[in-house]
Amino acid sequence: MENGSHRYYFYLTMYKDQQNFRYIYFTLVLILYLVILFMNTLIILVIFSERALHQPMYILIACLSVNSLYGSTGLLPKMLGDLLLDTHAVSRPACFMQILVIYTYGSYEFTILTIMAYDRHVAICEPLKYHSIMTTRTLAIMVAVGFLYPLCAIGSNVSLAFQLPLCGNELRKLYCSNWSVVQLSCVQTKLNNIVGIIITVVTVFLPLFFILYSYIKILAICQRNSSEYKRKALHTCLPHIVTFVNYSIAVFCEIIFSRYELPDVVAVILSLEFLIIPPVLNPLVYGFNFPEIHRRIFLLLTSTKI
Repeated sequence: MENGSHRYYFYLTMYKDQQNFRYIYFTLVLILYLVILFMNTLIILVIFSERALHQPMYILIACLSVNSLYGSTGLLPKMLGDLLLDTHAVSRPACFMQILVIYTYGSYEFTILTIMAYDRHVAICEPLKYHSIMTTRTLAIMVAVGFLYPLCAIGSNVSLAFQLPLCGNELRKLYCSNWSVVQLSCVQTKLNNIVGIIITVVTVFLPLFFILYSYIKILAICQRNSSEYKRKALHTCLPHIVTFVNYSIAVFCEIIFSRYELPDVVAVILSLEFLIIPPVLNPLVYGFNFPEIHRRIFLLLTSTKI
C-alpha cells in the first residue's frame, strides 16, 4: 500500500539513538505516566465527590486534570511501546489521530485557562454579580464551546495535512506532529501554512490576549482596594497565573523551535515539555494552594489507608 505519494506507515527516527538506554527511559516514562494518572485522577475524584467543591473554579480545575489525562494518554502509551520495540512505525490513520489528540490537548489547555481567567475576573471585579453570571448553565456552555471549537479548527487543519501526497515517511520526532508531516509533502503547502497560522491565532493568541487582559484588570482592581483584599485576590489567582505562564512558555518553545533543526537532546526536551510538565505541575499547584482541595485529598488518602 506504499507508493511515492501515499505512505501507509510513518517511522519515528528519534528513537534510533535511544537503544542503549531504552529500558531506563521506559522505566522513567512509565513512572511519569503512573504519577500523572494518579495525581490527576485524584484531583478529579476529590472535586466531583465533594458537593462543596461543585463551584465553577473547582470544576475548571477538574477539567484541567481531565485534559491532562487526555493529552498524556495520547502520547505516553505509544511512547512506552516504541521504547521497547525495534521498529518505530505508526500507521497513517494512527499518526493523524495522535496529531489531533496532541494539538487539541494543547488548545484545550488554553481555552480552560481562558474560562478560568474570566471566572476570576468576574469573581474579583464583579463580586455581587458573580453567582448570577457564572451559573451552572453558563459554565456548561462555556466548557462545551471551549472543547468543540478547537476540535473543529484543528480537525480542519489535520484533514488538510491528511490529503497531502507525501515524498517520504520518516519523522524526526518522538511522536507525530503536523509540521513534520507537512514537510514531507511533494506539493506546495501554502494553503496548509495559511490555515495553520489562522488556527494558531484563534486557538492560542486570542485566548492568550484575553487571559492577559483579565489579569491586568484584576491587578488594577487590587491596587484600588485594601491590602487584605489584594492578598486574598492574589492568593486565588496565583495558581492560575503560575499554570498559565508555565504552559505559555512550553507551547511557544514548541511552536517556535519545532521548525528549526536542533540538537536531538534539545529537540526532545522542547517537544515534550508542554505535554509532560503541565500534567505533573497542575495537580501540585492546585492541590497545595487551595486548602479545600488539599484538605479533602488528605482525608481521602487517610481514610483509604484505614
